[in-house]
Amino acid sequence: MIRVVVADDEQLVRAGVKMILHPAPDIEVVAEAADGREAVSAVAAHRPDVVLMDVRMPGMDGLAALRELKRRSFPSRVIMLTTFHLDDYIHTALSEGAAGFLLKDTPPKRIADAVRSVTAGDAMLSPEITRRLIAAYTGRPPDQARAARSRLATLTERERAVAGEVAEGSSNARIGRSLGMTETTVKAHVSRILTKLGLENRVQVALLVRDAGR
Repeated sequence: MIRVVVADDEQLVRAGVKMILHPAPDIEVVAEAADGREAVSAVAAHRPDVVLMDVRMPGMDGLAALRELKRRSFPSRVIMLTTFHLDDYIHTALSEGAAGFLLKDTPPKRIADAVRSVTAGDAMLSPEITRRLIAAYTGRPPDQARAARSRLATLTERERAVAGEVAEGSSNARIGRSLGMTETTVKAHVSRILTKLGLENRVQVALLVRDAGR
């Protein structure tokens, strides 16, 4: 069973997300939170697999809560939820270690799929956000691109191929089919990539690849 905490300052939104996830036989909402501090407390108490976290909340917002969860080294994967198409929020959240970023108008089935995907170690971004990220990472400053390419050069050729597939949003199964390897081997490659690059998740790998202009 995938355990989930829903954090949003609007009670109707929390109720809506719970209603969306309730029919899923493999997902259970174990707690709710109305702000970032409550979210951190809920994670500490329930140790969920996934946190669905609103970006903008009073007091401690979603980004601050995300940083606090990472500081405490909680293993919960965080999907940021928002109605805002703000590039700064997207980039900051993903750079801080969010496992995904979804708009609140995302179709219900995709929200449940996102919870399952990040639990499996994949990343999940709304298509709209993926397009904005690609646009934002086109034409990065030369120094930034060179630095990113230098970091990627520490990977083996096979690892760079896997990193490229990760940047395209491919699942482990799809990477395996594309590169002719088992899912177990793909997972091992991804783990080594994260360790070598000093990154926390697949989204950060994708951002680095985009920085490099790949």
